[in-house]
Amino acid sequence: MESEKIGIILAISLILVLSPHLSKFLRLPTAPIEIVLGSALAMFGIINIENEHFHFIAHVGFLYLMFLAGLEVNLKSIFKMPKVYTVQAFYFLATMWGLAVLLGWILDLPPVLIIILPLISIGILATLSKEYGKEAPWIKIAFLVGTIGEVLSIIALTVFEAYYSVNDIEELLSKLALLLGFLVAVWLLYIMFRTLFWWYPELKSTLMPSSKTVDGKYQDLRLSMGIFFIMVSIMLKLHLEVAFGAFIAGVFISTFFHHKKELEENISSFGFGFLVPIFFIYVGASLELKAIFIKDFFQEEIFITSITLLAGMFFIRIVAAFTLSFITGKREALLIAFALAMPLTLMIAIATIAYQNHGIQLFHYNAVVLVSLLEVIISMVVIKLLVKEKP
Repeated sequence: MESEKIGIILAISLILVLSPHLSKFLRLPTAPIEIVLGSALAMFGIINIENEHFHFIAHVGFLYLMFLAGLEVNLKSIFKMPKVYTVQAFYFLATMWGLAVLLGWILDLPPVLIIILPLISIGILATLSKEYGKEAPWIKIAFLVGTIGEVLSIIALTVFEAYYSVNDIEELLSKLALLLGFLVAVWLLYIMFRTLFWWYPELKSTLMPSSKTVDGKYQDLRLSMGIFFIMVSIMLKLHLEVAFGAFIAGVFISTFFHHKKELEENISSFGFGFLVPIFFIYVGASLELKAIFIKDFFQEEIFITSITLLAGMFFIRIVAAFTLSFITGKREALLIAFALAMPLTLMIAIATIAYQNHGIQLFHYNAVVLVSLLEVIISMVVIKLLVKEKP
């Protein structure tokens, strides 16, 4: 047991050190490299996702990634965008969900897979923002569409989880009412703090004083971490999706304390330098390559389901991206489509819940995990190629 812990620590340390160099050599983003290395090491038994410490740190890394994603969203900037942007964002999402239902009906997919098709998570979009700059127009629009889509996806995940965890329709409605109440409370808090800081702008400097003063050292970072853990605690108490709370915490910091330019850099450097890579390694390790490739060489059911899901998820996003042609070019619309094609964590969360409650079979679960990884790798490679192209 002790040697296993030491092996995991050494393996993760090597990946953390080597992945940036491999990224530069292969000219690929670090995230897919960390996922692939995690899968390879798990296949050879070097790392094990059953290790509770590895699982815990990876889960914290996921929550921190959602927190970083929230930091990229400034509600004030979003509300200042022309209304046509918001309208087109809803067109994009409506088209995508409509196509998902239509494809699921035509292909006779299980309900779980239909729900998975249009999921959106902007956690990994934060890594794209880090690499390509959050001022890029397609990044801004992707965050606008992704923020709305993330809320819808979290609601879908909550409904799905409640469906399997409650005993009757009354409990389901009660949990949905709780989620709705939480969203209303968050909106009211936003209005309250916006009004408060408008009347008393000096409060921002009081809560987050300049780092140059003795009293202000690390105060901004401490406040940010405090808000992060408070929101996580609230979601745990309410039995709602914890990742959503982490995301809301990031949005709050970004919206009301955007004057602290160095804060985001300090928070991001720790996340992308340590916690987030461990999460990607864990995700890669969660894919049982032996069960997919070695047993019967490649299971036919997994192959068919994976190809169907992968093609369907890219198809509905590319088609929906044409609705954005009114506000951006075709190339930027494709970039947005692929940037929103990486709902890795939400896919695995829904697949895990469904499998544990006998909603899907094992080959469905393995197919979803495989597709979630392939989507990240393919999307990041395609985005890199599209960015290199001249408009």
